[in-house]
Amino acid sequence: MDLDAFIKTNLPLEPTPGVPEIRLHRAGPRSGLMRLAEADPDFGSPYWARPWGGGLALARHLLDHPATVGGRRVLDLGAGSGLVAIAAMMAGAAEALAADVDPYAIAATRLNAVANGVAVEVIHGDLTNNAAPDVELILVGDLFYEADLAARVMAFLERRQAAGAVILIGDPWRATLPSDRLRVVAEYPVADFGDPNGSARPAAVFALKA
Repeated sequence: MDLDAFIKTNLPLEPTPGVPEIRLHRAGPRSGLMRLAEADPDFGSPYWARPWGGGLALARHLLDHPATVGGRRVLDLGAGSGLVAIAAMMAGAAEALAADVDPYAIAATRLNAVANGVAVEVIHGDLTNNAAPDVELILVGDLFYEADLAARVMAFLERRQAAGAVILIGDPWRATLPSDRLRVVAEYPVADFGDPNGSARPAAVFALKA
């Protein structure tokens, strides 16, 4: 199956809730994702097909505070749809890298970046287990939804902070978020992945404490 053609045909470009400046290929009730799952035995959960609360908060924050990323080389870790990397480029980042373990997320990020008229470099792989690219700012949306993943991500972020990177995290206060290691920078109401009827909940942008 031609993945790019599938996404373009079945996931329409729509303004993002809370971040209408950015359009994403988003799944709807009849988007055909089940057909994609049936066609590919390696197809996982389509997290990339819908925006998540932490990413929405981060993207909104970057667009409202462009000095956060202006002129910087940034990494969007666990990029999903590429929303945060796209927002970083629209806010004036010098370069944005978007990393994800899911090849479908990589394809969606590339298509979404083109649709929004920005250049984003995609990286397929788990950077928490590999040498990380040299960036000034690491942006992490919604990677604290499971305890083992949260621990691995936090260890990676602490290593990168020690090497000089600034860390910003977006999350709707999930239970496994290491909030004692974080400082709230800003708060936003968001509609998180899986919330019924688009109901809003609070999410925050956090900085990793030194």
